[in-house]
Amino acid sequence: MIIRSGSQPAAPGPAEYFTGDVVVQPLFAAGEEAAEEEAAEVGAAYGGAYVTFAAGARSAWHVHPAGQRLVVTEGARRTQQWGGPVEEIRPGDVVWCPPGVKHWHGAGPDGPMTHLALTGVRDGRNVEWLEKVTDEEYRGA
Repeated sequence: MIIRSGSQPAAPGPAEYFTGDVVVQPLFAAGEEAAEEEAAEVGAAYGGAYVTFAAGARSAWHVHPAGQRLVVTEGARRTQQWGGPVEEIRPGDVVWCPPGVKHWHGAGPDGPMTHLALTGVRDGRNVEWLEKVTDEEYRGA
């Protein structure tokens, strides 16, 4: 099965869950045939998307019931786990967001960032959105 690039429409990240301009380009959903076959083989379903953040844009705090792996493809970005420091990450870096760990991610203040997000699904859920990241949290203040 081949899912052609651009065959699924990109959409703005909902303002309820993101600060700034964010575009989500779905690649595949956990419910698609190939993902279901793979889930049976590896014991977990997951979906994938490219997410592009404009300078200063970021997600709200959130958790993933089955975890998430992020691969930075372009630009500089920031991420933070609850209670930890703001971390700078660059193209080629891979971030593992463990199940149930509160975190956020987004672009740096001076330029855009794109990452490939591979998000696990547990009991039909892939994310639980929480409060928005404040400007102070984003700056690491």
